[in-house]
Amino acid sequence: MLDISPEQARTLAAIVTHGSFDAAAAHLAVTPSAVSQRIRALEAAVGRPVLTRARPAGLTESGQAVVRFARQLELLSAGLAEELQPEEPHGRTRLTLVINSDSLHTWALAGLAAVAGRVQLEILREDQDYSLELLRSGAAAGAITTTAKAAPGCSSRRLGVMRYLPVCTPGFAARWFPDGATPEALAAAPVIIFDRKDDLQDRYLRSVSRTALEPPRHYVPAAYEFGEAIRWGMGWGLLPEIDVSEELKRGTMAALDPAAYVDVPLHWQQWRHGSAALDEVAAAIQAAARPLR
Repeated sequence: MLDISPEQARTLAAIVTHGSFDAAAAHLAVTPSAVSQRIRALEAAVGRPVLTRARPAGLTESGQAVVRFARQLELLSAGLAEELQPEEPHGRTRLTLVINSDSLHTWALAGLAAVAGRVQLEILREDQDYSLELLRSGAAAGAITTTAKAAPGCSSRRLGVMRYLPVCTPGFAARWFPDGATPEALAAAPVIIFDRKDDLQDRYLRSVSRTALEPPRHYVPAAYEFGEAIRWGMGWGLLPEIDVSEELKRGTMAALDPAAYVDVPLHWQQWRHGSAALDEVAAAIQAAARPLR
């Protein structure tokens, strides 16, 4: 059985949060020597390094597991205090979540609003294909991700499928796609990309042509502004169906191909040993995800 003390785990979490041994020592009100001793004892207990010796200090895989333990311990301690001393004033539980921009823009905030009076939330915005790393590292307690398989120490539940449609303005379609969204037209027409992690538009392009298409690209890294760039006619792009369906009905937006779409499955992953507050947030997220397919 591993003999890891909460003090050691909290010390490792403080190093990662504050960036150095000295900063962690100041936060914990101990000497840098005491911090070093705790980490040496922790690594002896684990049997391997927990930190990469760099600036800022990074976590090994074992270190990530220890930091998750420290964060979970904080949540469990807060929940225990509320249960044992319900008459005492306790601050709201603080939770860090990872949510992708499109979910924030379209459906997720409705769920978070339902629990905002009982918890304090810090939302980290990250692409759903990359959010799981923040959960593994202990930086976040819950995340919306495309990965169904639960990360170590976490549980996973399906939220649904977010469908994206390739769209543009009618004027843009008339100029760039007079004969439809052919591979030749798609290779020439400007496209809007969220950021350099965004693969959605390229997934659609790969479904149209076996040859790699490299159209002119505009990068607009914000969900609202991304949609506005398309609506201003700067280029075409994929928007969530739940965001653009009414505009397609009104004719203020046009589909490049009415039969084309890209589906992105979404899952909610969270620490398996969290707290009642985290479970409440998870239930609210799942309820808000009902409009998804």
